[in-house]
Amino acid sequence: MKFRFPIVIIDEDFRSENTSGLGIRALAQAIESEGFEVVGVTSYGDLSQFAQQQSRASAFILSIDDEEFTPGPDLDPAVLNLRNFIEEVRRKNAEVPIYVHGETKTSRHLPNDVLRELHGFIHMFEDTPEFVARHIIREAKSYLEGIQPPFFKALLDYAEDGSYSWHCPGHSGGVAFLKTPVGQMFHQFFGENMLRADVCNAVEELGQLLDHNGAIGASERNAARIFNADHCFFVTNGTSTSNKMVWHHTVAPGDVVVVDRNCHKSILHSIIMTGAIPVFLKPTRNHYGIIGPIPQSEFEIQAIKEKIRANPLLAGVDAETVKPRILTLTQSTYDGVLYNTETIKNLLDGYVDNLHFDEAWLPHAAFHPFYGTYHAMGKKRARPQQSVVYATQSIHKLLAGISQASHVLVQDSQSTKLDRHLFNEAYLMHTSTSPQYSIIASCDVAAAMMEPPGGTALVEESIAEALDFRRAMRKVEAEFGQDDWWFKVWGPDDLVEEGIGRASDWVLNRKKDDKDTEDDWHGFGDMAPGFNMLDPIKATIVTPGLNLDGRFEVSGIPASIVTKFLAEHGVVVEKTGLYSFFIMFTIGITKGRWNTLLTALQQFKDDYAKNQPMWRIMPEFCAKQPRYEQMGLRDLCQHVHTLYAKYDIARLTTDMYLSDHTPAMKPTDAFAHIAHRTTERVAIDDLEGRITTSLVTPYPPGIPLLIPGEVFNRKIVDYLKFNREFARECPGFETDIHGLVQESGPDGVVRYFADCVKAG
Repeated sequence: MKFRFPIVIIDEDFRSENTSGLGIRALAQAIESEGFEVVGVTSYGDLSQFAQQQSRASAFILSIDDEEFTPGPDLDPAVLNLRNFIEEVRRKNAEVPIYVHGETKTSRHLPNDVLRELHGFIHMFEDTPEFVARHIIREAKSYLEGIQPPFFKALLDYAEDGSYSWHCPGHSGGVAFLKTPVGQMFHQFFGENMLRADVCNAVEELGQLLDHNGAIGASERNAARIFNADHCFFVTNGTSTSNKMVWHHTVAPGDVVVVDRNCHKSILHSIIMTGAIPVFLKPTRNHYGIIGPIPQSEFEIQAIKEKIRANPLLAGVDAETVKPRILTLTQSTYDGVLYNTETIKNLLDGYVDNLHFDEAWLPHAAFHPFYGTYHAMGKKRARPQQSVVYATQSIHKLLAGISQASHVLVQDSQSTKLDRHLFNEAYLMHTSTSPQYSIIASCDVAAAMMEPPGGTALVEESIAEALDFRRAMRKVEAEFGQDDWWFKVWGPDDLVEEGIGRASDWVLNRKKDDKDTEDDWHGFGDMAPGFNMLDPIKATIVTPGLNLDGRFEVSGIPASIVTKFLAEHGVVVEKTGLYSFFIMFTIGITKGRWNTLLTALQQFKDDYAKNQPMWRIMPEFCAKQPRYEQMGLRDLCQHVHTLYAKYDIARLTTDMYLSDHTPAMKPTDAFAHIAHRTTERVAIDDLEGRITTSLVTPYPPGIPLLIPGEVFNRKIVDYLKFNREFARECPGFETDIHGLVQESGPDGVVRYFADCVKAG
């Protein structure tokens, strides 16, 4: 299978007609005659930008015959250029072959720190170009073979083999698509390689995902090493499934479990499926709607025992003797707040048997010292004495996996080792017997990409780009001045002027500073020192109109209008709140992307100032909602803002999520009413006091308000009533609430219901 990895030659004489130019071009021609592509350039140009070619090159050949070279290497500009270039390449890639070549200069002209990074020294005209070319190509091929992780290498070998397929899938390596016109389109769009690599588990040389053997097993072991775990299990249907695997391995009916109240719905599904009885740890929130951390005090053993005593579903259970089977914590929160996992391990080791960190949004943290102990598994950290640690990570969210690529990481405790056979029983319950091999390959490759130093450099670039974006946003704000408005990026008040700074700058402490004022930029109140930090690559952009204390200003710009505007200008964000929206600086983000976002925000501000008509600036939205066509952008913002203020929606949503939730039934028992058809569809005006059989989840933010078996309270009902009225007054901006049923009556009016346990 042919890949394009050229050999890059950097020589100022590459296009010259002198002896040096003729010699290096003869070498290039000899390399090309062996089937390798050559890219020849005459200068380093922008060293840092050109060194990005390390991901595309199979080898570098660098000249040291420039006239500037002298026996004093520490003073040579040319040596410094060479050294800087090699350092920039090696910052990301420790393996790519680098050669230097010269006619008269030798290794005595180069410092040792340069020499030790080289694969060879070519002295021109001592050997034939053909001999030198074969030597370089041998190293280049060896390098390209060596960077392939186990499963991806086996998949490449299989695809190259050209075997006829007599097994599923039925398209037989893509051949079936070639038999119809639309199939031809599909084949041309996705390409030969993807379809040839779409095979079933009958291909023995690729190994078995279900048994974790062969090339797949080798890849999982390789990923475990890279991610600092003892075990790794690739999952091809997302971290929702990874979470369920962990839970079905660790939790049985009636077990007490400790769960982050703002967990992902897959954890709540796991509670329902396993028959567990949850006690919830309650996070903080600020009035921007940003989800804060669970206070450290909630993790104290005595605090958990008090929750067990207070839970009506656990009446009669001795809180002093019961041991929770699992703690599941969302790490990071949806807005990027992290926990110091070592603090949690020290607090709960031995009291909770299994510590599960749902790191769907944090797989990058293990690869840069910036994150310290704010992720589940570190290379040199002590293991818990008794508790087994699990981390479930979405490789497709922040690393280079394709959609649904996930894995489960397990770290044995000092006293307990994972029984892989027993874990695999839970694994088999939730995985497909026909996994997508492209997803497996992306898990394999994504792990290999994070091998230091490359992974460290990728994460550092993400942090650096995120900070550059924050600095650029502040620069724009400063130029507008205090009498004008601009978007703010939520985060610490002080940023370093250059670079990524220190992680301690992002810790969410609330303390007294030298001016005797409170450092409370986050709005979460008192925080335990060093327990939480904000991940700088998660950027929440705050729009004008709402103060951190929940007070509405006279005018405002709801975030939903901004993000709909951005979408029509080719910028799609991750999550939208009332007056904030969320973006992530993954390892795939570039300067071009975030600068495009910034210029789109500038355009929004300009259109807002001119009160541009909606039909002109947001035609796609107006086609769906023609009632807004003749409104100006500023007028629409003010219309929605006024309604938000009228209903005091910021305080309502905050109070709703922080309100007490009363469990009346085990989640699994309440959910069973659906199968038994003993449910009742209740109008929202009559919901207070009723028991839900379903998750009730507003999007955004996608955090369930209630789980099956809990009781609708007054604040939740008030929120549902607000959304009903708001949907009537502002169609197109309503909140999508999963768990509500919409039905149109004979009068054409849409009415809202929720499914509850049948009364009586």
